[in-house]
Amino acid sequence: MRRPARALATVAAAIALAGCLDVQSPDLFLLTRTGEGGKLTLLVNYGGTISCDGRRAKTISDAMLIQARDLADDLVSDASRNLRIARVPGTVEYYTIRMQQGTISFPDRAAATHPTLAAAELFALHAEQVACAPPS
Repeated sequence: MRRPARALATVAAAIALAGCLDVQSPDLFLLTRTGEGGKLTLLVNYGGTISCDGRRAKTISDAMLIQARDLADDLVSDASRNLRIARVPGTVEYYTIRMQQGTISFPDRAAATHPTLAAAELFALHAEQVACAPPS
């Protein structure tokens, strides 16, 4: 009688372990850019993937992942305050960044006085050119 019970316990433990290994990483942020350059949507995941404009997620480089994680850390304060900066004359593009802590919305002109927002714009541009570009 002990063998079937032990075998059943082993199988149950293996199933539980297999379930634990399929853990999904949380998303860092969802960045949306609208304006003259067209719409861009980036969903960046803590595990090192990015989804561009709703397409299938792709793995990003370690350097880009570190940049995204640093950016997310730097944006937490603004997100928790739900920072919203209105469009101003001369705005070409408008950004919205959604995070677990809140949402940030700002025009491209805000980057001149908010270095973290400038970093978000640069990340979007780099991601669009490198991670979102079609394979050549």
